[in-house]
Amino acid sequence: MIKTKIIATLGPSCNRPDIIEPMIDNGVDIFRLNFSHGTFDWHTQSLKVLNAVRKQHRHTTAVMGDLCGPKIRIGRIQPDGEILKEGDEVRIVHSEEQGNIERFGTNYEYFSQDVKVDQRIFIDDGQIALRVIRKDNYQTVCKVMTGGPLHSHKGINLPDTTISKPSITERDWECVDWAIRHKVDFLALSFVKSAEAINQLKRYLGKAGADIKVVAKIETPQALTHLESIILASDAILVARGDLGVEMDLAEVPIIQKKITLICRRLGRPVIVATQMLQSMIDRPVATRAEVSDVANAIMDLTDAVMLSGETAVGKYPLKATDTIRRIARVTENFVDKDKDVQRRTIVTDESALTAAMAHSVGTIVHDISAKLVAVWSQTGTTARLLSKERISVPILALSSDQRTCNQMSLHYGVIPHCQPIPENIDRFAQIVDRYIISRKWAQVGEKVVLVVGQCIGIAGATNAVIVHTISDRQ
Repeated sequence: MIKTKIIATLGPSCNRPDIIEPMIDNGVDIFRLNFSHGTFDWHTQSLKVLNAVRKQHRHTTAVMGDLCGPKIRIGRIQPDGEILKEGDEVRIVHSEEQGNIERFGTNYEYFSQDVKVDQRIFIDDGQIALRVIRKDNYQTVCKVMTGGPLHSHKGINLPDTTISKPSITERDWECVDWAIRHKVDFLALSFVKSAEAINQLKRYLGKAGADIKVVAKIETPQALTHLESIILASDAILVARGDLGVEMDLAEVPIIQKKITLICRRLGRPVIVATQMLQSMIDRPVATRAEVSDVANAIMDLTDAVMLSGETAVGKYPLKATDTIRRIARVTENFVDKDKDVQRRTIVTDESALTAAMAHSVGTIVHDISAKLVAVWSQTGTTARLLSKERISVPILALSSDQRTCNQMSLHYGVIPHCQPIPENIDRFAQIVDRYIISRKWAQVGEKVVLVVGQCIGIAGATNAVIVHTISDRQ
């Protein structure tokens, strides 16, 4: 059992039952659908296969849809892969016509309007670097600063430019409607620049009666300017290191990652670290030592989850990738649990101050009595989330009568969600916990666990009791 949550991207390499089931066995908690690739028919079929496996597996898992956002791309290039050379001039236009290394199109209609002279343009995650030298006749004329092969439909990053395109595109709204119909648990919003886009999406989901949590992807310098308001508006944060490393100085990315995870801890929000975690395992069965260190450092930074993208979606070794990240997590968590400096870091949050204080006291009790586990009734997931942020050294069994809440608690570090009808009283709750723990051999009769519950079980906001309980085999 590991406490770090693993997110794996569904793709052609793993959208089969014989791959999905062992991925869950390897500890995958959330499956990501990347709307930047594939058709709705493909995603519908993949989700159907996934749900059939999830229904039979006792480990609770969730589904996260990842919206594309205003991704700017170049058009078709012919011949594909021809080399742009340093010092060359190239013209960029808004056009779907076939282009070449002298003149090519982009899908962004306001490209020439938004970019300014002397601003930088990066193509293919920074493999090619251009600088704007002039604009004429709706063309943006650029000088090649770093050359390389120019391939069709590669992404464009504009680190110096404020783009006019909204964070949520027309295509994104189609994806949101699909996500609502198919009852996904999370939606990740790309290229967030301020809290307004998050609030806009939440209002839309609210009007549709959809209980979908919104994950804000931090991947632009503008987002860092409004970081705390974005975190407070979101249900979770994703550190999208790929675009961050293109939009900003690459050397700053590790510091930004640490800063975001620290603020998320203070504000009581779960955080995901993503992009190139085990990138070499797309083609190789063994991760590099640098990748292993990267994953371990993310866990020591107190991330809730780590995410695999191409490693599972299109990689040759999706099962080995998930097993590798699970093994790294197990060893790193063992170190973190023994690190007294980590254990002393406490959360400070204005939200649910009483619950946050209770969560802090639970961590102290667990340590003092060597409890084997914490069990909490968390109807909406709030108490489980704040307990998770305390980084308690033992697992947190979180029960709720709401299946959607259980799915969404799959994102919280150390939390094991379980859907259960509401017990009539605390004594019955304790019996359910005992039976569950004993059946999985997590503890033995006579050992101690900590119960976190309210007198009125199942009522949101009613958690008000911390009980030291001795495990019993009574029926």
